[in-house]
Amino acid sequence: MLFLNTEITLTADEALVLFEFLQRFSETGKLEIEDQAEERALWNLCCLLESQVFDVLPADYLTALQQARDRLRDPS
Repeated sequence: MLFLNTEITLTADEALVLFEFLQRFSETGKLEIEDQAEERALWNLCCLLESQVFDVLPADYLTALQQARDRLRDPS
């Protein structure tokens, strides 16, 4: 299991743009980029996550990913 205890810092602009993007997804169920700023904010977030998890990624990444998805999924 991957254990990561860290903080990710977003700019105020990134936080606002990502909040709106996620709020829209929550309301519509659709992940659609409406503005290039959303794409940039997602890229920036991906880079931040990558820099935090790269050193602790398990050797069997796909198995670890499936297990993480199983743990996070809502109970059926």
